[in-house]
Amino acid sequence: MKLLKMLVLTVLVVGLLGATAFGAGYALRHGSGSGREAADAGQTPTPTASGSPSSAPTATATPSATPTAAPTPKDVLVPGARGQQVRELQSRLYQLAWWPELTTGRYDADTKSAVSGFQAKRGLKATGVVDQRTWKRLVRMTKTPTHDQLFNILHPGPALLAPGSDGEDVRAVQARLKQIAWWFGDVTGSYDATTSEAVRGFQAKRAIPVTGDVDQRTMDRLVAMTRTPSHDEMFNIEPKPGALDARCQTGRALCIDKTSQTLRWVVDGHVLKTYEVRFGSDELPTREGSFSVFTKSRDHVSSLFNTSMPFAMFFSGGQAVHYSPDFAAHGYNGASHGCVNVRDYDGIVWLFDQVRIGDRVVVYWS
Repeated sequence: MKLLKMLVLTVLVVGLLGATAFGAGYALRHGSGSGREAADAGQTPTPTASGSPSSAPTATATPSATPTAAPTPKDVLVPGARGQQVRELQSRLYQLAWWPELTTGRYDADTKSAVSGFQAKRGLKATGVVDQRTWKRLVRMTKTPTHDQLFNILHPGPALLAPGSDGEDVRAVQARLKQIAWWFGDVTGSYDATTSEAVRGFQAKRAIPVTGDVDQRTMDRLVAMTRTPSHDEMFNIEPKPGALDARCQTGRALCIDKTSQTLRWVVDGHVLKTYEVRFGSDELPTREGSFSVFTKSRDHVSSLFNTSMPFAMFFSGGQAVHYSPDFAAHGYNGASHGCVNVRDYDGIVWLFDQVRIGDRVVVYWS
């Protein structure tokens, strides 16, 4: 009997343990709190605190309240840029004769070419892109443009000379206009209708308010584009260049006189043609001495400055006698990169065909 009771008790314990195990397994597989069941049901599972992306960040993960300063960009302005800073760039380049007076606000191919030229002349890498070094150099060499200069707002000023004026001041204006082919015939010293018309034409081409009167803006631009008239120019005395250098007296020679700013084509001591010329700046001067033409290039473009040099006749390294559209347009307001600039297009075309390789070039002061 005792043995029977123990057997029944054992069976009951085993049965109870089996039922408990079965229930636990079912709960693990089908329990309503599991992530898998929630996902199968189309619900978003609730992540645990340790894996939750929405859980509050720890104190060490909180970003600093003070932002880190942005690094200074390497380039200030690049081709394709637009806006007021481009206008400022162009206005500053104008002050150094690398850009025409009016700004556009567009960093186009012409702006890039001007920047490249400025960089090359100052010993910077000629990329055409305004980096920090280029910008600092440009700012140091120029004045901050005014609002009107930036946006091409032009206002006429009080007249310094106007119809009815006369005297040496009028003679000087007429002589300067004659230097840049806005005045023809004799200088009179009388501000008549012809003078007013010449001034109007000069103003219109330079985007100066067209009044026919000489205000300070007109006078400044005229002075910048011309040289001080000589007594002979003001009183219609035919100017005579200085004496020919002895080295020009024989054979064929381009005789270039820095004093009178003239180039004379001389053959066997006879002057056949005379041209007005301009030279390099103090920074890049035109070399003086006796040379010879060693190569010619009718449609030359400078690889160093990326500028046109038509009808170039090279006589010393990269220095040449050539036509300059800038000289033709702006007169003596500016300088070459060391070359001898000629502004008479028809004249240089003729001269280019006359000059031969080996012809002498003499650059001197008379």
